Formats: sequence, structure tokens, C-alpha cells
Amino acid sequence: MIIYLDIILLFNLFCNLLILSLTKYLAKVNVNIHRLLFGTIIATALVPLIVYFPFSFFNSLIGKGIYSLFIIFCTFGFKSMQQMFKKLFLFYFISFSIGGGLFGIHYLVQDSFSSKSNKLLLYVNNVYGDQMSLLIILVGFPLVWLFTKSRMDRHVKDKIKYDQMYDVTIEMNGFRHQTIGYIDSGNHLVDPLTNRPVVLCDELFLQQFFAKADWNKLYQSIALNKLTDFPESMEKRLFIVPFQGVGGNNNYLYTIKPDKLIVHYNNELIETTNVLIGIQLNSLTVDNSYHCLLHPQIIHFSAVKTA
Repeated sequence: MIIYLDIILLFNLFCNLLILSLTKYLAKVNVNIHRLLFGTIIATALVPLIVYFPFSFFNSLIGKGIYSLFIIFCTFGFKSMQQMFKKLFLFYFISFSIGGGLFGIHYLVQDSFSSKSNKLLLYVNNVYGDQMSLLIILVGFPLVWLFTKSRMDRHVKDKIKYDQMYDVTIEMNGFRHQTIGYIDSGNHLVDPLTNRPVVLCDELFLQQFFAKADWNKLYQSIALNKLTDFPESMEKRLFIVPFQGVGGNNNYLYTIKPDKLIVHYNNELIETTNVLIGIQLNSLTVDNSYHCLLHPQIIHFSAVKTA
């Protein structure tokens, strides 16, 4: 099958535009569409250089590296060498991720079809003489691009999530237990009478502080909303905190006062006794990655000790 250079250039233009767009997106830089298109044209110009001048300097490892820097400069401009190389490595990472994904799909299906099916996959030779399927590239490239973008988005979200997770130690009823807490910037719940911030903890963690019979009694009292059935040992620790739920509905939360709460925040210990523990009768997360929702006020206004 004969593939004309203009078709190769057009397809490379499309691929380079997607790669540079994803580089821009992940690098969090503000680049207008004209600059992005200019960089795409510069990147695509490498194809005729390789086709018509296969032994040129730009077909060497050093030449390709210099040309890649030129692509980054034309697309994003120059602020510092550190920023240039950061974008360059990101550009390479995306290119290798997408290219590796396409090669993986290619070799996965290469021996899985008959010779007749292979004709439908439109196998052609690339500029280096290797056989590749046009259909796999045309369909696979956007799919691998979307997959790479979604995985990187997920990675960023997970990083933000885990950057907000800290070890939490709670002392109560003569017990001391440690778990993982998540600082929830949207948690503004405080007891209106004492102005104590409320930290939500789930059942899996809280039941460690009670005898089995006491916890079962506490659980049933909250579930059935029977204040008279609470364990006697809990009466002085129990607080009911009203709050406004979704849609403006008024509701209330059963809370208990711990002896002490300690947050292991970076290299510091943040200690407080001025806090309430909201009782959550189910898990806070599906994967049990944390068991406490911390109030941001604890981090800002509690006593700090060096760990």
C-alpha cells in the first residue's frame, strides 16, 4: 500500500497537536492556540527531514534531543532552563507512554488475526521499514491519549488526597489508638455551645475504645435515636451537635469528647483536648484509606509540639 507524504504529515500534525496539548495540560501552563499550532508545525517538520535526509544530524540521538528542545521553546517559550527541561521530560514521557501503548496494542493483535484480517488492519511500512497498522494507529492513538490523560489526572488527585492525610492518635476511655485522618477543608462543623470543632470518626475505628457490649448499646441507641439507652459511662462525654444538611435540612450529630486528640502534622505533634468526635456508624471511605475527617481548625489553632 502506498502512503503519500502529505497523509503522513497530516496524521503527524494531529498526533503532535494532541501530545503538545497534553504536555501543556499537565505542565499547567497558559499557552494560546497559535503558539500551540506553531509548535505542532515545528514538530511535524521533522518528518520530511527524516524521510528525505535519513543520514542528517537531526536523525541522530543528539540531533533529536536538540530538535525536541526547539519544539518546547517554540511552543512554550523560555523562562528558565529548569522549566525547559521539565517540559521536555514531560513531553518525552507522554510520547513514550502513548507510543508504548500503541506498540503494545500492535504486538498484541499482530499474531491474533488471519492474513485476510491483517489486510483490514491496513498494515504499511513506516519510515524505518517496520510494519505498523494504520487502523490501530488511527483508532488507538486517541484512545491511548485519553487513557494517559485520565491516569495522570487520577495520579494528581490521589497525590493531593494523600498530601492531606496524617496520622491521628486519640485517647479515650483509658485506650490510646492511632489511625489515618484526612484534613477536610469543607468540614466547618462546630458545637454551637462550646465552639469545639467536630472530627468525624467511623465505626471501625471508634469501636476499639469500648467493650463490645457498650459499643453495641451505643450503636443501637444512635441507630434508634433513644437517648435513654446510652451507656452510663458515656453520659458525661456525650454531646449532640445540630447542623444543616444538604438542601438546608436541619439535623444533628451524636458526638463524644475524647481525653486527647493528637495529629502528627509533618514534623510536629498537634495536641488538643478541645474537640468532639462525631460518631459515624458506617465507613468514611470504600477502601478504608482513612478513618477520621479532621477539622482544619485543629491544625491552625491547637497547641504544637516538635515531634
